[in-house]
Amino acid sequence: MTLQQLKYFVCVAKHQSMSHAAKELFISQPTLSNSMKELETEMGITIFIRNNKGITLSSDGMGFLGYARQVLEQTSLLEEKYLGKKVKKVQFSVSTQHYSFAVNAFVDLLKDFEMDSYDVQLRETRTYEIIEDVKNLTSEVGVLYCNGFNRQIIHKLLKESDLEFYPLFLARPHVFLGKENPLAGCKKVTLHDLERYPYLSFEQGNYNAFYFSEEILSTLPREKTIKVSDRATLFNLLIGLNGYTISTGIISEELNGPNIVSVPLEVEEEIEVGYIRNKNAVLSKFGIYYIEKLKEYSVL
Repeated sequence: MTLQQLKYFVCVAKHQSMSHAAKELFISQPTLSNSMKELETEMGITIFIRNNKGITLSSDGMGFLGYARQVLEQTSLLEEKYLGKKVKKVQFSVSTQHYSFAVNAFVDLLKDFEMDSYDVQLRETRTYEIIEDVKNLTSEVGVLYCNGFNRQIIHKLLKESDLEFYPLFLARPHVFLGKENPLAGCKKVTLHDLERYPYLSFEQGNYNAFYFSEEILSTLPREKTIKVSDRATLFNLLIGLNGYTISTGIISEELNGPNIVSVPLEVEEEIEVGYIRNKNAVLSKFGIYYIEKLKEYSVL
């Protein structure tokens, strides 16, 4: 096993394509394919599952990827210290539902490590895509919620994808409102109070089953509904149309400004927010640190 093989392997895993990886690496596809077969033979494991549609990582390959990344990261640090070589950009990715605390943890990660160079990704995205991202190791960590309504379906899908769910905190449902909304000053609101206002939720694309909704009580009939794809648009509509959405109640004025308020919703429900990770993969030091920051914000 050589460092070059590990670099090749990480590139193939990123693209899940020999041809795309070969182009990035400026080598021929047969050369790359032979190198990966030699690596599998030497390690005594099947790293890639090959089929007509392309290649995917096996469960052994997912675990091997975590170790390979760590070896290359440490090699890069040694080369910088003793050979004066420039450190390769740090790569790290998180996929999450639209939670401000997940963004805060990401900000802290980048500030605390004080890296001169990085290529990282924070994907606020749809529920199904979060699961797919962590399954395929596009992201090391995913953040989503479960409750009594969706738990069985979500956990079944996680199990089928070799993913594990780790609870962070339980929250009582709240509504987010613009501060000028007539309900903004209430100590609590009921579903009846909200009937006249537009209901805002995050669209889920092709996987729009109620079980994948980012908001609880998604099956209730409503007179006015608006689906959006990003948090900034949702907050603008909360303010402009006196709309509301249902979430955990955790909001960051530093990130989202002072014009959104959180009011408890009087329902007998709980929201269990947690993170998911691929049980076949090894977390990088950035993944470990990010999870620790998530836990810190979970007790604030």
